[in-house]
Amino acid sequence: MAQFFEVHPENPQARLLKQAVALLERGGIAAVPTDSSYALVCQLDDKAAADSLRRIRGVDDKHHLTLLCRDLSELANYARVDNKQYRLLKAATPGPYTFILEASKEVPRRVSHPSRKTIGLRVPKHKVLQALLELHGGPLLATTLIPRGETEPLNDAHDIRDRLQQELAAVIDAGACYQSPTTVIDLTAMADGGEAVVIRQGRGDLAALGL
Repeated sequence: MAQFFEVHPENPQARLLKQAVALLERGGIAAVPTDSSYALVCQLDDKAAADSLRRIRGVDDKHHLTLLCRDLSELANYARVDNKQYRLLKAATPGPYTFILEASKEVPRRVSHPSRKTIGLRVPKHKVLQALLELHGGPLLATTLIPRGETEPLNDAHDIRDRLQQELAAVIDAGACYQSPTTVIDLTAMADGGEAVVIRQGRGDLAALGL
């Protein structure tokens, strides 16, 4: 049964977020608000939790999962980033963008793309999620909260609890967030002189990045 945490959107209560972090550390899956839509998150180094994350979302290992990072320097620890890629990342973070990059050795191979060895990375601009990441002390593995067989993300915390309470350990309610996923941009070709490729147009504005 999912625990439900109602937190202030601007000044989230640390004691409640610490309880949510404890549930994650015990292998739980949490539904959290972001600066795009709600996301499912779990610990990066927990294989069983990652498997549960994929099962709830209804995706296989070829679907890119995303690492939610506190800042750009933390992101750079988990991906191979050259100067050109870094400049684009710097212009877009924090914000509602997910970037596909070659995973570094810090990323367990079982959570990166099995053939490309790539991973999604983003730095969210959401005070509650940033506070959760800070208390956790590292990145969280994430995917957009789109239920199996559906195409639109869930946006209401009470609805999420009612529908997924047997599969989640926690639901964090900080009020409604946007019901639009991130813009996904594949930067891997840039390492060989190519261009960034837009995989999904979401909430992130491409014009702001010159794309």
